[in-house]
Amino acid sequence: MSAQDLLPVATTMGTLTLKVGDLASMSAYYAAALGLAVLEDGTDAVVLGRQGSAVLRLEEARHLRLPNRGEAGLFHTALLFPDRADLAAAVASAARHPRSAYVGSADHLVSEAFYFSDPEGNGIELYFDRPRETWAWTEDGQGNREVTMGSLPLPPRDYIGQHLTEAAASSAESRSATVGHVHLQVGDVETAHRFYVDVLGFERTAGWHDQALFVSAGGYHHHMAMNVWNSRGAGPRRDTLGLGEVLIRVPAADEVAALADRLAHAGIANHHTGAELRFEDPWRNRLRVAVDAPSAGVRPRPS
Repeated sequence: MSAQDLLPVATTMGTLTLKVGDLASMSAYYAAALGLAVLEDGTDAVVLGRQGSAVLRLEEARHLRLPNRGEAGLFHTALLFPDRADLAAAVASAARHPRSAYVGSADHLVSEAFYFSDPEGNGIELYFDRPRETWAWTEDGQGNREVTMGSLPLPPRDYIGQHLTEAAASSAESRSATVGHVHLQVGDVETAHRFYVDVLGFERTAGWHDQALFVSAGGYHHHMAMNVWNSRGAGPRRDTLGLGEVLIRVPAADEVAALADRLAHAGIANHHTGAELRFEDPWRNRLRVAVDAPSAGVRPRPS
């Protein structure tokens, strides 16, 4: 793949959309458990985030059912925190909430991560990145690089005790958090590679045989991941609760146009408005690529 076919170095993940069965309850959960502020509050959708920047958009869809465990869709949304104190505060808050389900934790060498499920079963990762200069990369002899990741023990009580500060715990909504990466369930890794690497222009950064694939732009450890741990052989999704849309942000309209050309060449249907591009992956996970822009005109809901 040529450099012209790669997503730009400045690619980032944007607001993750979830379809939820109980909008009021789910909005309250994310505000209380993760310290997200309500930035936009409508009758059928709520946007939550930190420092005026949107992180999650919740869309009410009471008529839809929960997805089955083996269906394609969302594995988890990963929220990235700027330092260990902010991560510890988020982990402590999520752990205290009675509707959180703690799933586990791990030191991934490139990051430190804690995993939960929300009240409707959507996976959540809360994590902090170790400095990039500490990440280890290997080469396969053909110029392909792979980042070294692991799953070492990371006891949450010890982590909170070591890193939580009063300042981080008492001012969560005023401190930053972003969508660092999005992890999907898919039917097979080979098809995911053809779509996310060969067409979209992510670079492969890691993988485990035919079980999982990690991809990124600009040398990040991963902006997206796909696995078949629960969903091997899954076909296209039906419309269910859970994942609504994955937003990928690029720095310029030319990058959107270049991707539109790649999708067209690959025969993948898309809707291109100039500033953004909407399409689906092979499992009908909805994606949108848009020009990066700071949140504008978003005001917190009055208390």
